[in-house]
Amino acid sequence: MTDACPDITAITTVKGPKQLQCNECVKTGSRWFHLRTCQECGTTLCCDSSPNQHASKHARSSGHPVIASAQPGERWLYCFPHESYAEY
Repeated sequence: MTDACPDITAITTVKGPKQLQCNECVKTGSRWFHLRTCQECGTTLCCDSSPNQHASKHARSSGHPVIASAQPGERWLYCFPHESYAEY
């Protein structure tokens, strides 16, 4: 992988969700569509198909670049700054 994303290749252990819920949507009583787990801090938030798009907002505000899908059966990582995707 010569063009591999350095943020994704730095992930040695994939963090999974502690609970299958968007922590921010729970606070406001909002609904979410799919869930993503931040690979830096481990928080689980909603995807960009969800009304509040908490995962990408978190990535922008925190500088935490990589998320993993928290959906059962999905095994992929995404890096926001590099717009890179990798299955694991």
